[in-house]
Amino acid sequence: MTDSQLKEDKNMGTEMGTEIGTEVKQADNASGIIESGQPVFQAKDFNLWYADNHALQNINLTFSENEISAIIGPSGCGKSTFIKALNRMVELVPIVRTEGHILYRGDNIFDKKMTVEELRTKVGMVFQNPNPFPKSIYDNVAYGARVHGIKKKKILDQIVEKSLRGAAIWDEVKDRLNQNAYGLSGGQQQRVCIARALAIEPDVILMDEPTSALDPISTTKIEDLIQQLSKDYSIVVVTHNMQQAARVSDKTAFFYQGYVVEHDDTSAIFENPKDKRTEDYVSGRFG
Repeated sequence: MTDSQLKEDKNMGTEMGTEIGTEVKQADNASGIIESGQPVFQAKDFNLWYADNHALQNINLTFSENEISAIIGPSGCGKSTFIKALNRMVELVPIVRTEGHILYRGDNIFDKKMTVEELRTKVGMVFQNPNPFPKSIYDNVAYGARVHGIKKKKILDQIVEKSLRGAAIWDEVKDRLNQNAYGLSGGQQQRVCIARALAIEPDVILMDEPTSALDPISTTKIEDLIQQLSKDYSIVVVTHNMQQAARVSDKTAFFYQGYVVEHDDTSAIFENPKDKRTEDYVSGRFG
C-alpha cells in the first residue's frame, strides 16, 4: 500500500469514527413535561457558545430507548448544533465552549474516561447530504468493521449483507457490490451511508436533516426505514419538515432561539401544544 493510500485510509477512518459509532422520571424545565422510560441521552443544564454567541441555553432534555425523537425549529435555533453535541462532533469547531452535562446511558460524554472514538462507535451519525466514500458499495459498508480489526471475508460478507438489508437496500445493490457507491442515486447513497453506520452496530443513530436533499420517493423510503430501525435502535432526527416529524417520531422537541420551548409526545406537540410559540410554529405562522 502506498503512502498516499495509507493517508487516504487514515482520513476515511477519522471520518468513519466521526460518523459511526431503572425507570426514571425527569421534569423538562422548559416545558414542565415529565418523561419516563429508559434514558439513552439526558442533557442537564447544557449550554454551548460559539465564541460569544450563546447558541444553546440551559437545555434539559431526555431521549429514551427505542424511541424516534424529532427536533424541530426555525433555522438558526440550535437544533443541528445540539444533535452534533450528542456525539461531540461540535468539538470540531475550535471556538466552541460548553457547560453542563450530556449523559449517555448515565455517563457524562465530556468525561475524560469516555473517548470520542468510543462514543461515536455507539452513537452513529447520518448527515444531510449523502457522503459515501469513493470506494465500492461493499468497501463502504465493510470499512468500519475493518477498522475494528475484522479481516475474514466470510464475516465481512455477513456484516455487509446484514447492514444493507437493515438499510433496506440489499435487493437493489446485491448484484453490484463492487461498483463505486458514487454511481448510486442520492436516495440509494443515503441508505448505503445508513448501512455503513449500522455495520458497527451502534446503540443510537443521529440523523441531521437526512432527507432534505432527496426527492419525495427517496424521502418516503428513508422515513419507512427510520420507523423500521426504531425497533432496534434509538433515533434522533433533526428535521425542518414538520410533516415528517409528525409522520415518523414518537416525541418532538421544539427549539427556538437556543432554548427548548416544549418537548412532548409528537401528537401533543402538533395537536395540543402548551406554548403559543409552538402553536405558531407548527401552524406555519413563522419559521
